[in-house]
Amino acid sequence: MAQRPFKQIDVFTATPYRGNPLAVVLDGAGLSDEEMQHFAAWTNLSETTFLLPPEDDAADYRVRIFTPGGELPFAGHPTLGSCHAWLEAGGKPRGREFIVQECKVGLVRLRREGARLAFAAPPLKRSAPSPAVLAEVAAALGLKASQVIAAQTLDNGPVWLSLLLDNPQTVLRLAPDHMQLKRLGHKVGVAAAYREPATGEPQLEVRGFAAPLGIPEDPVTGSLNASLAQWLIEERHMPERYVAAQGACLSRAGRVHIERDGAGQVWVGGQSVTCIAGSVTL
Repeated sequence: MAQRPFKQIDVFTATPYRGNPLAVVLDGAGLSDEEMQHFAAWTNLSETTFLLPPEDDAADYRVRIFTPGGELPFAGHPTLGSCHAWLEAGGKPRGREFIVQECKVGLVRLRREGARLAFAAPPLKRSAPSPAVLAEVAAALGLKASQVIAAQTLDNGPVWLSLLLDNPQTVLRLAPDHMQLKRLGHKVGVAAAYREPATGEPQLEVRGFAAPLGIPEDPVTGSLNASLAQWLIEERHMPERYVAAQGACLSRAGRVHIERDGAGQVWVGGQSVTCIAGSVTL
């Protein structure tokens, strides 16, 4: 075992302890898959990342992303939090316009947006869930059919069965049967638009349930918000620029900034703050 630099970052917030925490081991060299997985289970956070030298010459750094239950090919809040930690530790991007992260899904570009970082959402594959699966998931969420406006299975690395609901209060009042969602084997995202939000207030309310990964509810979920944005903007349920709120039911106040640029690329941004800095024995 060795002492390795370590940070715990709160993502999608500028206020410590109001976003989604991420454990970052800044030097993961020499650790086995089993050691990484064991430490990720020990932190008991939704994700733990390990930074490594890139294998692709186009990348600035490489990251491996673990939940308590397994490795992910990509995830949003670990992407922003890992980049924040890498830059804070003195990382220097090779390019002037973008920071390039290498992960299992491939290369992910990030850009600075003032105090925020934003990542380019990976390509999305989506399809309609079968009526039988949708009915089972809706029942586990406690939803009536009339409360579901639309549903899609969204895949940008992680796969989310995602439901657009009739209004934000429906989203906030959900009390899912997490054991049933785990038995069904689906990670589930739910969202609803605010019809007339006050100036500066969020336009979309989001929740993410990941019982199959050992996470009943995720505080703020970048990959889910990325795929929701790609779907909802394309189908004209949401404008090309908006802010999503997530985490209210967990006493968090996550804010996810969405923008689709002129080329059609969706960018997912948020602020991050370091809450713990030191070393870890691994």
